[in-house]
Amino acid sequence: MKLALERARITDDAVSVWVQAVDETHPSLSINANTPMNPASVMKLVTAFAAFERLGPAWTWTTRLASNATLADGVLSGDLYIVGSGDPVLDQDRVGKLLRRLRGLGIERIAGDIVLDASVLQLPPHDPDAFDGRGLRPYNSGPHGLLMHYNTLQLALFPGNGSNASVTVVAEPPLAGVVIENRLQTSASNCDVWYRDLEARIEPGRRLVLSGSLPAACGPRTWSAAPLPPAEYGAALVATLWSEAGGRLDGQVRSGVAPVGIRSLLTHESPSLADVIRDMNKWSSNVIARQLLANLGTFLAAAPADTADMVAGGARIAVEVLAAAGLDADGLRIENGSGLSRIERIRADTLGNMLLLAWRRPWMPEYISALPVAGLDGTARRRLSDSPASGQAHIKTGTLNGVRAIAGYLLDRDGRRHALVMMVNHPEAAASTAAQDALLEWIWAGGR
Repeated sequence: MKLALERARITDDAVSVWVQAVDETHPSLSINANTPMNPASVMKLVTAFAAFERLGPAWTWTTRLASNATLADGVLSGDLYIVGSGDPVLDQDRVGKLLRRLRGLGIERIAGDIVLDASVLQLPPHDPDAFDGRGLRPYNSGPHGLLMHYNTLQLALFPGNGSNASVTVVAEPPLAGVVIENRLQTSASNCDVWYRDLEARIEPGRRLVLSGSLPAACGPRTWSAAPLPPAEYGAALVATLWSEAGGRLDGQVRSGVAPVGIRSLLTHESPSLADVIRDMNKWSSNVIARQLLANLGTFLAAAPADTADMVAGGARIAVEVLAAAGLDADGLRIENGSGLSRIERIRADTLGNMLLLAWRRPWMPEYISALPVAGLDGTARRRLSDSPASGQAHIKTGTLNGVRAIAGYLLDRDGRRHALVMMVNHPEAAASTAAQDALLEWIWAGGR
């Protein structure tokens, strides 16, 4: 590991390492472990721990369709409300199923509006451009009380025949009122970073302009964009799906708040928290992580003024959960729970001891199985692929400019499990992958 770091020209003070067998009382390796470091997406392990500890692995969210209007001859005589619960994974299929079931109740036409109630989460304004200026990238989307389909528009791209031929684009799901202006062309370039030359921007009139080129050698690809804020995205998606279900709407789809005591017509229960965290950590979903942290903020026992920012409230809850578990939270800084941050910090020994605590929790199997398996799946599928340690490590990876991190568990060749953390904060951090893999192989070999 040290030799690999030297080759990458990474100084010792830019590296933090902590390793301990789960059946031991002291770490077998500790380097700068009490120095707060930026963990990038490894921070999702903290969000997952706090969520499991506070909510439990079987926790679910319930989305309601409600109305006080009367139904006669297939016509609902007033407004229909879709009442959000903060569900992080209310995707297109689930929303469509709810609306088809509404049709099954005999509702053919809604004489009023469809009102989207996201009031369960009180949130501050979110600027999707703030982190890196790429506000249309789905990873920059903020939390929302009625988040739909991860606020993401998926674009299926099909290269044309020959250089400069048009690229065919199919939007899924189609969004009512969003017009796609496709300027994409096919190129004869090699397929390396296939999305490198693709650009998207939103123009007045909800016109999504796609430009750039896609190498023919890449074949069909799926690209994603977040062209609208969550409230507008949800309205456009519901309008499309209600029409596809054969429903008619006299009014519009808009945001609002359901009256107290409104009658429920249908409900939808989300997958369990365990499944949600698996989705979050296997593929490092920043949207799910932000949503979970905001959900934790609903449990903040504070003055009403404080509950207007449930993201900050969720961060406070996460810190309190770790402290209540006996962990030293000194140096811990949580901004949004996803790791997509320049200010989030955690110490390697805090993170490592949290992993040891998780190992002894009743929800340990769900926590560990949510992590990518090095060499096999998720964001770690290409790690250790030619190593005898392949398939032996459940690790969360973290990547930002100037940051590389890993944390999780590894089973050594003698069948002994270890918790591990390594964080690198350095301009050359991208070159530290070999050193991280060397650490994993060293642990697998029993520290020899």
